[in-house]
Amino acid sequence: MKKNLFIAFEGIDGSGKSTQVKLLSEKLAQAGHQVFTTVEPTNSHIGSIIRNIFNHKIEADHRTIAGLFVADRLDHLLNKTDGILKQLEEGYTVITDRYYLSSYAYHGAHMSLDWVIEANAQSAELLRPDLNIFIDISPEISMTRLTRGRGSLELFENLENLIKVRDKYFEAMEKVKSVENIFITDGNRSPELIAADIWNEVSKIASFIP
Repeated sequence: MKKNLFIAFEGIDGSGKSTQVKLLSEKLAQAGHQVFTTVEPTNSHIGSIIRNIFNHKIEADHRTIAGLFVADRLDHLLNKTDGILKQLEEGYTVITDRYYLSSYAYHGAHMSLDWVIEANAQSAELLRPDLNIFIDISPEISMTRLTRGRGSLELFENLENLIKVRDKYFEAMEKVKSVENIFITDGNRSPELIAADIWNEVSKIASFIP
């Protein structure tokens, strides 16, 4: 059992990742872990460019977006102020809302999946998650959730794309299953049931610190 972990949450938009990140971080804190939660794209200068593209303020080719994510992810790992590697070294359990499996799925839906995996190879070499948690929902449910109470949608948030992205997630997970620890949970259920499933899986690798 490791004293601190690196856990990545994955899923198409609207899958409930942020809710589950919050619930898991609270549970791990109760178990004695110092928890650091983070998200991709980050709040760095590179991440802000990506967010502006998503919000239709800047136009960019899918290959450019994929490259920006590679850069943002490396900074996310290596930043000397609040990077993931620094947080892990300081003893924090780190939970991220999206990591490189997101790139495999979202960018692999628009270009060669093998290219995307290779482009992110240095991040994978630097740090693989102790556990990737994929919350699976149907693209139709995703769109229902995304359009509820929102005036506009981001770049990737349309039904046709989300169908492709979900399919690409499963293709990517099959391709990397020999090197990645992946847990898939049904996200079409209540948050409490999903959280219980996730906690059961995390308990297999988490130590409980008095």
